[in-house]
Amino acid sequence: MLKKLFPMPLHSVLLLIVWLLLNDLSVGHLVLGLILAISIPWVAAPLSDPHARVKKPLHALRYILMVLGDIVVSNFEVAGRILRSNKHLKPGLIALPLDLTGHFPLAVLASTISLTPGTVSVDFSEDMKWLYIHALHVDDEHSLIERIKTRYEAPLREIFAC
Repeated sequence: MLKKLFPMPLHSVLLLIVWLLLNDLSVGHLVLGLILAISIPWVAAPLSDPHARVKKPLHALRYILMVLGDIVVSNFEVAGRILRSNKHLKPGLIALPLDLTGHFPLAVLASTISLTPGTVSVDFSEDMKWLYIHALHVDDEHSLIERIKTRYEAPLREIFAC
């Protein structure tokens, strides 16, 4: 019964808190906030798409910090390559075989690759088994694939347990 009334309890609490922060604290706003906090998640719950949950939050925090560090390092690498002449660049399109499953973990992987300067996720294959990536400079395609798989894909498989 309680799950039917509050299908998304955290969302309900957050909606009520935000409503009260945006308006003056009065009985009318409290009642209206409660009505909205109950009705909006109740209407939206059937529309929500269940996605993979983070199974290991400390690993996720470590992953975020690692990606932030990689972004900083990659910015310097890309800046150094851009300041040299373009004839030193070897852009390439690579196909990354995927062991990761689930739409949300795959989106996190693609976003991570795109956030790291010098690489951009282009597209997934129809069967979601390959991710196509454009890289600003590719010395060795196999080492780049191995780096992405060990540095990004393997931790995401552990974080999402997939």
